[in-house]
Amino acid sequence: MPAVSKGDGMRGLAVFISDIRNCKSKEAEIKRINKELANIRSKFKGDKALDGYSKKKYVCKLLFIFLLGHDIDFGHMEAVNLLSSNKYTEKQIGYLFISVLVNSNSDLIRLINNAIKNDLSSRNPTYMNLALHCIANVGSREMAEAFASEVPRILVAGDTMDSVKQSAALCLLRLNRTSPDLVPMGEWTSRVVHLLNDQHLGVVTAATSLISTLAQKNPDDFKTSVSLAVARLSRIVTSASTDLQDYTYYFVAAPWLSVKLLRLLQCYPPPEDGAIRGRLTECLETILNKAQEPPKSKKVQHSNAKNAVLFEAISLIIHHDSEPTLLVRACNQLGQFLQHRETNLRYLALESMCTLASSEFSHEAVKTHIETVINSLKTERDVSVRQRAVDLLYAMCDRSNAKQIVTEMLSYLETADYSIREEIVLKVAILAEKYAVDYTWYVDTILNLIRIAGDYVSEEVWYRVIQIVINRDDVQGYAAKTVFEALQAPACHENLVKVGGYILGEFGNLIAGDPRSSPLVQFHLLHSKFHLCSVPTRALLLSAYVKFINLFPEVKGTIQEVLRSDSQLRNADVELQQRAVEYLRLSCIATTDILATVLEEMPPFPERESSILAKLKKKKGSGTVSDIEDSRKERNVNANANVNGSSDHTITNTSAKPPPSFACDLLATAPPPTNRPRPIPSSSMLHTPLTPLSPKAYTPQPVRPTVPFYQVTSSPSSDLLGLGNSSAVNSASPPTSSHAASLLVDVFSESLPVAALGSASAHVIEENFSRFVCKNNGVLFESQLLQIGLKSEFRQNLGRMYIFYGNKTSTQFLNFSSSVVCPEPLSSHILYNIFLHSRLNIHMKAADPVLDGGAQLQQILNIECISDFVEAPVLNIQFRYGGSTQNISVRLPVTLNKFFQPTEMTSQDFFQRWKQLSAPQQEVQKIFKAKHSMDTEITKAKIIGFGTALLDGVDPNPSNFVGAGVIHTKTIQVGCLLRLEPNTQAQMYRLTLRTSRESVTQRLSDLLSDQF
Repeated sequence: MPAVSKGDGMRGLAVFISDIRNCKSKEAEIKRINKELANIRSKFKGDKALDGYSKKKYVCKLLFIFLLGHDIDFGHMEAVNLLSSNKYTEKQIGYLFISVLVNSNSDLIRLINNAIKNDLSSRNPTYMNLALHCIANVGSREMAEAFASEVPRILVAGDTMDSVKQSAALCLLRLNRTSPDLVPMGEWTSRVVHLLNDQHLGVVTAATSLISTLAQKNPDDFKTSVSLAVARLSRIVTSASTDLQDYTYYFVAAPWLSVKLLRLLQCYPPPEDGAIRGRLTECLETILNKAQEPPKSKKVQHSNAKNAVLFEAISLIIHHDSEPTLLVRACNQLGQFLQHRETNLRYLALESMCTLASSEFSHEAVKTHIETVINSLKTERDVSVRQRAVDLLYAMCDRSNAKQIVTEMLSYLETADYSIREEIVLKVAILAEKYAVDYTWYVDTILNLIRIAGDYVSEEVWYRVIQIVINRDDVQGYAAKTVFEALQAPACHENLVKVGGYILGEFGNLIAGDPRSSPLVQFHLLHSKFHLCSVPTRALLLSAYVKFINLFPEVKGTIQEVLRSDSQLRNADVELQQRAVEYLRLSCIATTDILATVLEEMPPFPERESSILAKLKKKKGSGTVSDIEDSRKERNVNANANVNGSSDHTITNTSAKPPPSFACDLLATAPPPTNRPRPIPSSSMLHTPLTPLSPKAYTPQPVRPTVPFYQVTSSPSSDLLGLGNSSAVNSASPPTSSHAASLLVDVFSESLPVAALGSASAHVIEENFSRFVCKNNGVLFESQLLQIGLKSEFRQNLGRMYIFYGNKTSTQFLNFSSSVVCPEPLSSHILYNIFLHSRLNIHMKAADPVLDGGAQLQQILNIECISDFVEAPVLNIQFRYGGSTQNISVRLPVTLNKFFQPTEMTSQDFFQRWKQLSAPQQEVQKIFKAKHSMDTEITKAKIIGFGTALLDGVDPNPSNFVGAGVIHTKTIQVGCLLRLEPNTQAQMYRLTLRTSRESVTQRLSDLLSDQF
């Protein structure tokens, strides 16, 4: 530690710091601090004539103690008194203490504001700087109200010194960020622009930061800054490093100012004045030329500064998108970085080239680097760089390279990180659809996509295959043959079974002439997958079976036997049971003509904007790579024709009426074709009670639209073909043929109600929800502003949850409030709230309305489980930050399994109880593919974390896992037995759960199966 003088060095402070450092334990440190605090407190109270030096020394000690992590609850008034001192060191310590320790809601704010006003009006540059720094550091709304008009006046005053101008500009920038509504726009806005011509580069740098922020909100007020920014940038770029010695950083002239000026120019379009535009072009060319020069230093600081200016210049070139030569040069420069040894440069190059690919001038130049990008996709170690490579391949794709890019992305998909697989699947599906000149290639690509990454293929993707096959007669036979061959694999993903069931049910007759794919073979192939599928897929397969009865009368008896089986007619799931009954009755009483009418081929789907592209945009967010599709222009003359001479398969929506194209969204609800009846979605039968058919049902009724039997789901909101909209049903026009009316027998009820969709609710964040099913502690949500952590404990039917809110910014959150509410359901909102509140009682203690920057706030929830429940509550958080209200909704991980109490059982007791729970409604069995590595220890930990006791030696197969526990609620206790059977060879699990309550069985099965 350097020697300090007694006068200025505050020897007492140095001795105190030395004592703290010499403490051997935490207890010794606390003891020494308490002793010092007592001494300081006595000095402040007892000695009324304490001199400035002593006050400064003791305030410094308090500040040091606070920095060690201890609370300080006195000394604030003494710090405020130091502000009136005429000595710089004393005033400096006073301002430092206030900036660090004084809360914006403090009663001393008025005194502090008066002291600041005195220093601002003193015209002493040192004191003015201290005051401006304090305003910026505190940045409270009260200070903004007091000084928002004073700071701009100081900034543009002619007699203000350069150092004060710098501080004033940065102080005003801080106030504008914290309280933008309080910063007035006046005549000073036109004068502040001229600070870009100031001789002092420090003033120019601070002013550029301020103008860039203000220009984003009020561009017209600062448009004169463009010419001044270009002139200043030109002087910097063309100057030698020796001309700006004070602002040259490792042989790069004023890199920070250059970057800020380039960012300011990105707030405006290209200059209309030819001279200014030419001068700006010269600047950008000079920056690109300097990037090609040999480095003047081998130090990393030199390359960092040089590349910072280069990348910002390229961003400006891309933003203007008006100079073909510059765009191509920028692309070539970025191409050199694709193989650079610095990971950050490779990442930035890929990211910038993604934007360049959307320009008609540079798209072809970007395509020349396709091999390099593909190689980085295969060899890059950093996952974020690989993701940018995927984005670039997607952006550079057109008709000339679509097959190559799709093939490479499919190859990479097999080993891709789980975090980006869904995005890759969506991009492959979009590219294969948009640039397909051969429909058979598209079908092969999507089926291959399902095979490689079936778990990540969303419903929108396989919906699209069905749409295209139905709308294209020339691909229907090939699709039927291809899915038939794909289904012969021993292990098929469920999405492939859905596609296969739908296509074979509609077009299986096109391949029935081959003995190897006869109707009976097709049926047995589909039915062999039936027991492995979920309820919605089973329902879809039942619909395929009844379609088979119409297509192949010779298999009618076989299918009727399946429909008659107890597993169908007495199925625990009401949807499957009702379909089996109704399909069986339909096949028994309807004539061939009636079956042909009811079960006729699905009509073509209407054309709408791509739902896959919309899903990708939603996943990536607006303004990202996926928006390239909206701005890309057609670059090839031949891009408007496909193999058959039809128009280009565009996905983007246009104002003109699009021609028939398989690339249009056939999922979205739209008015049906006028020449065919629009089907009523059979999901409307979901909530219809299953009742015996009355004689009235057999009387002839007016013709009803064709029933699309493939619209099957166990959820009213999940419409397999997107037709579950009442407007679509109502718009259906009946067939014009009167003869058909005498053929159709109304087997169903008089009118099938369409399930009404609930109103759209606010987005609830559930990203980390599943992670807490088997654990109680961790980070539930994190953004740039806020982090939410949880720590919870449960015992029987009671639980306590500690929620920790962490402010990650340096600014206070005002009006902070939180509440626990029920999410809006698809059914009755009032009934749902009564349902949840009657099953789960949650009491929350109110939170502090102010959350300081960098601070943490704790809130406690007391939870009581009254009865079993399904939906978890939602935590709504609201606070003000930066002048705007922030709303965050997060799903709280309060799940039914949290109220488990583990139960130890012997093998004999377990199997005895297992046999007692043998009713169909008491058991749920799921077979699913493993999402994670099938590690034995991890599986054991998850089962224990789920809440049950892990019973060793109970199952005859030692590789199986057996558990037992009791769900405790206030009104009932539900025993639960589970058995998990892993198949490491097939990478699949079979989970069997038995409880005495059907709703509990289903919910626990859903929760646990999602963990593996």
